Amino acid sequence: MSSDKLLVVIDPSRDEQPALARAAHLARCAGTRLTLFLSIFDFSYEMTSMLSQEERDAMRNGVVMQRQKWLEQLAEPLKAEGIDVDFEVVWHNRPFESIINHVLNNDIAYIIKSTHAHDKLKSVIFTPTDWHLLRKAPVPVLLVKENDWPAKGNILAAVNVAADDEDHKELNERIVSKAVSLASLIDATVHLVNGYPGTPVNIAIELPDFDAHAYNKSIKQHHQARIAELAARHDIDEAHCHVLEGLPEDVIPDLARELNAELVMLGTVGRSGLSAALIGNTAEHVIDSLECDLVAFKPANFVCPLAD
Repeated sequence: MSSDKLLVVIDPSRDEQPALARAAHLARCAGTRLTLFLSIFDFSYEMTSMLSQEERDAMRNGVVMQRQKWLEQLAEPLKAEGIDVDFEVVWHNRPFESIINHVLNNDIAYIIKSTHAHDKLKSVIFTPTDWHLLRKAPVPVLLVKENDWPAKGNILAAVNVAADDEDHKELNERIVSKAVSLASLIDATVHLVNGYPGTPVNIAIELPDFDAHAYNKSIKQHHQARIAELAARHDIDEAHCHVLEGLPEDVIPDLARELNAELVMLGTVGRSGLSAALIGNTAEHVIDSLECDLVAFKPANFVCPLAD
């Protein structure tokens, strides 16, 4: 991670900045460069009909300059430590688009943003910035909660070892590789988790002689063999591989709590339209159930919908 640049999304509505604190921790460990990013918009500046366009632009630029100075103040302690910090303040009415546009036009490795619990109904109707980033950002997104990363903590990497297609295999390898790399920097232990489906109820009902126990055992053994192979390629102790029956959105938060994990790493897919609103994906389902940070990776062939 030493050559990676981190884009830190600043939240102007709060005094504490968990995302900045997390990014600073990573910068201290790996020597990364930070870009503090702030997207602002005030509709009242666009609706002041008594002012000319030049006057509105001047007022807007004044607000941008004020926020730029605020970012510089936030960065002063970091610069005093020798951390390289850049700044970017943009006027945009859709924060997620401004963030992604900056990523597309700059050499950014990770987006780091603080998060909080979302209202489930509102999340369906008015998709939060977090969900937009999980679906559309072309780089990994680290969503930060307010817990600290303890020394010698645990990183939980969620994988899908049942998939045979190359995209899923590549994504599994990248998630685990990034988990191992980060663990070496922050002195953490990597655990792998894979959820597998139990016996379909309709089969058990329709086939009285069907041995559900044997079926479940066979499925679990298959997943255990696959995850052990993945772990071996990355020098992860097989004792740290967890194959659990259940849906990923249930299995991952439960194990994260059991391990007191500081971070969950998983893959996500981009969706748009009705499927995004009503279905979502694993990352979106687990984010509010986690008490720790989450980082989501896209498949290698992901195409950002905002890219030209």
